[in-house]
This record gives sequence, C-alpha cells and structure tokens, in this order.
Amino acid sequence: MQDKTSLAGRVIMITGAGQGIGRALAECAAGKGARVALVDINQQLLSETVELIGEERARAYVGDISDDVFVGNTVNNIVDDFGDLHGLINNAGIVRAAMVHKMTLAQWQQVIDVNLTGAFICLQAVGKYLIHKANSGDPNPGSIVNVSSDAGRRGTVGQINYGAAKSGVLGLTMSAAREWGVYNINVNSVCFGMVETAMTETVRQEKFREKYLQQIPLGRFSTPDDVAPATCMLLSDMANYITGQHLSISGGFHIGA
Repeated sequence: MQDKTSLAGRVIMITGAGQGIGRALAECAAGKGARVALVDINQQLLSETVELIGEERARAYVGDISDDVFVGNTVNNIVDDFGDLHGLINNAGIVRAAMVHKMTLAQWQQVIDVNLTGAFICLQAVGKYLIHKANSGDPNPGSIVNVSSDAGRRGTVGQINYGAAKSGVLGLTMSAAREWGVYNINVNSVCFGMVETAMTETVRQEKFREKYLQQIPLGRFSTPDDVAPATCMLLSDMANYITGQHLSISGGFHIGA
C-alpha cells in the first residue's frame, strides 16, 4: 500500500532551518524522502543541519528572509540546483520580548519584519514559482505550510509583537489558500504551543513553568520532534484536500474552533 505521507521525489524549502524546530523539520522531511533546501541567517548552524542530513539530500542557502531580493534569488537557485521546487515550510522567526507599555518601536518592527513580512516574502516567492508550474500544465504544483503559533490565536504576555505577527500569518494562510486554490496549491498553517527550544527558555523556567503546564491538557511541553511529523504531513498526499486550515500541534494548549 502506498505511503501517502511520503515526500519522496519532492524538493522542500525550509526557512529557519539552522536549529530547533527548523532543524527537526528538515530531518523529518528528509527522512520522508524529500530533498531539502535549507535557509537560515546563521551559516554555522545551517552547515550543522546539512551535515546531519547529508549533502546528497540537503543544501544550505544563507541569508535574511526579510530581504526580498535574497529570497527571490534563493528560490531561483533552488530550482537551478535541484531541478524543481514542490513545497515550503515557512518557519523562520525571532522573539524580542517586552511588556506592551515597555516595548520599543525597534523591538516591534524587528519581529514584524521577520515573522510576518519575511513569511509573506517567502510565501509570495515560492507561490509565484508554483503558479508558473500550474500554468505550465502541472496538475499538482505544490504546497505551503506557514508556521504560526497558538500565541496568534489566544494572545501572549510579554510578546505582543510576536502574537500580532503570528495572527497575521493566519491571515496570510487563509488569503493565499483562497487565491491559489484555482492552481491546486494547498496553503495551511501550523500553530505550536510551548516547544522546548532556545526561544521559549525564559517562559519554561521555574518561575513560569507550572503556570504554563497547567494550561496544557497533555501535561508537558512539546519537543521539536513532536511537532515536525504533522507539519510535514501537510506537504504530502495525505493532505491533498486540506487548504486554508490552522492545525494546532500543542498538546491542547489551544482548543477551539
């Protein structure tokens, strides 16, 4: 019986692939048979991810996803290097924490530039290529998964910039799904809760730990390996009739319509 979760023969672009969730996504996609084009601003960390997966399946593209010229050139380079592109996991993100009344405009803008504008730039660049494939006769040009957050669905303390950006990513997902359905391009988002990465280290400290754990029905923080498989599933044939949806992979941190 055919494995509908397989990504064999596909080329997947993954942003923020140098560490944490991005690295787990890269390993998961490669483990399902994909070749992976890995993007990150940190060359050393990105090289480590490529080494883990192997140069026969992974290549590194170092740069800033909020730079539209870099992203456009990168998509072209991926197609030249691999021969095609079938999917994007729009994962790159940063945090600049501060309470609302103390947040500087620079802290606000840095997070919006990467987490929202950068996500749009990558979505647009990959979408243009997938539309070209569709217009050239490809009936299944590809899929996009945007990484949002439960913070974008329920709010967050000390990170209004992050919550606003991740809410915006949900809007990117729904609008692109409506526009691109005619091309059979699937666009979905995933919403993680509290994943054990460097970005959540502060809120997982003893001072806040129990408060957050009490809000998670499964009673534990997730790991990057917990969230990667379901994310990759949305790029596979398993999800070929799913678009415009937001999948929370958070142990029940968010439960609702």
